[in-house]
Amino acid sequence: MLGRTYDRENCSAARTLELVGERWSLLIIRNAHFASMMRFSDFQRRLGIAPNILTSRLNDFVANGIMDVDEQTYRLTDKGRELGEIVVALTGWGDRWAAPDGPPIVYAHTGCGGAVTMRASCDRCDSAPPMIDVVATPGPGADAVQRERLDPGQGKI
Repeated sequence: MLGRTYDRENCSAARTLELVGERWSLLIIRNAHFASMMRFSDFQRRLGIAPNILTSRLNDFVANGIMDVDEQTYRLTDKGRELGEIVVALTGWGDRWAAPDGPPIVYAHTGCGGAVTMRASCDRCDSAPPMIDVVATPGPGADAVQRERLDPGQGKI
């Protein structure tokens, strides 16, 4: 999708960028998830995206299991719907740093109407630590170089 892959990177963020790291990708996901768009013509009209680029993005989403297609109707799979969390997180950052007049859109919980935001939380104590207190450590998929580089507490990717 980006015209290059990150084969040298053993990194889930890099792999995700290979799938959705092009600027139109998350806008397509946003509109599919939060505006219930399912048709090529709706995406093209609303986003103003060139048909060849839209075709490429949708084909990539289908090939990678992010969307299913049936008679030109595109639907997010479970894998695709989870990308909605990235859209909400990215929007939260944009609301804080790139929306001088305040949030243009607020994501709300249909159950109670409360605003939905994404936050990083610790799975052990459930606190939401500031990012300055978060470090990278080797995970189960880390290779030997990463295990050496990610000495506990160093966080040097």
